[in-house]
Amino acid sequence: MPRAIYIDAKGNQFEADIPVGQNLMEGAVDNMIDGILGECGGVMACATCHVYVAKEWQDKLPPASEREDDMIDMAIEPEENSRLSCQIEMTEALDGITVYLPRSQF
Repeated sequence: MPRAIYIDAKGNQFEADIPVGQNLMEGAVDNMIDGILGECGGVMACATCHVYVAKEWQDKLPPASEREDDMIDMAIEPEENSRLSCQIEMTEALDGITVYLPRSQF
């Protein structure tokens, strides 16, 4: 099972095995990782699953949709590598993906 690495704003690292097909937000919630709330359940109606994707993983993800970009614009402190974790579906190719959690979600 592929693994995701979540690093919070204080530098604490959490790892979670996430089944292929599940998104990173669901993986964080299922593994009780603080900092990703997923209040809307993954329907892109909030940005409480906002993450910063590590540079080495950005090119391995499909581009964000226009709707995702619109939600990211409403997130606190968006960056060029911002994504909604509910829109990142885990695949075997993403084994080891690293995302950083925004300070605003700590």
